[in-house]
Amino acid sequence: MSKAIPTGVWPTMLTPFTVSGEVDYAALEQLMEWYIGRGVQGLFAVCQSSEMFYLSLEERVELARFVVHKAAGRVNVIASGHTSERLEDQIEELRRIAETGVDAVVIVSNRLAADGEDDAVWIRNMSSILHAIPEISFGIYECPYPYKRLLSPEVLKWCADTSRFHFLKDTSCDLQQMEAKLAAVKGSGLKLYNANSTTLLESLKLGAAGFSGVMANFHPELYVELVQTWSHDQAKADRLQTFLSVASLIELQMYPVNAKYHLQQLGLPIQTTCRVADASRLKANQRLEVIQLERLAKAVSREAIS
Repeated sequence: MSKAIPTGVWPTMLTPFTVSGEVDYAALEQLMEWYIGRGVQGLFAVCQSSEMFYLSLEERVELARFVVHKAAGRVNVIASGHTSERLEDQIEELRRIAETGVDAVVIVSNRLAADGEDDAVWIRNMSSILHAIPEISFGIYECPYPYKRLLSPEVLKWCADTSRFHFLKDTSCDLQQMEAKLAAVKGSGLKLYNANSTTLLESLKLGAAGFSGVMANFHPELYVELVQTWSHDQAKADRLQTFLSVASLIELQMYPVNAKYHLQQLGLPIQTTCRVADASRLKANQRLEVIQLERLAKAVSREAIS
């Protein structure tokens, strides 16, 4: 059964690990409460920020199931998690994720065709998935790993015409491309969520439905404020956009280790342990930048929300 996906802010969720490298579900629950307490509209679990390419299938499924259970209907939950090469294996992975009760299963765009293969291959493989997993809502994530496959307006129109797709995490960072994509899906249930901080405000003016990017792991409340107020308070929106653009330059350094360090400094019981990166490589100056950025974010937040 297709489910509506609300506009707004959708953090790409981190996966907390214990010092020994196991998934830390106690910390994950507190992280979820932190996101929800800052007003986000949805949670994107089992994505690249979740280190999904470094998780077993059982871990991916359990993560999605846990987030759905703990969210308890307070916010919508979507999840990806198909990392295999063979389409048959991907279908099984996607079916397992769908069974967790997520509001949409997110397709990683680069999994359905190899780099250099044309859109016909992508559409053929997606058609097989739609047939194999009926009555499930889908999203699309233009994941940059192992290669970035940006979907053309024509492919997105095909997706929209199926009435099965409701979420697109756009990673083009290009307003012209976003405008063309939005025109292609206009009037459908497929909404575009920008993953790029710098172009967010302008993309909202074009019709983007919100934000779904890594920077929402630092100060999601400011993204929520921007998405909710841009249409009626241009001056505030401009100030928020300026801060978020500059802040994103720091937030990209040694991610996701720096994001976990940031949350740790806020008092969440999260280790900097990652499977995708060596946490010990987070330099002292990078730690200091994270701390100083949070001080500035608090000042911006007081001004924006007052």
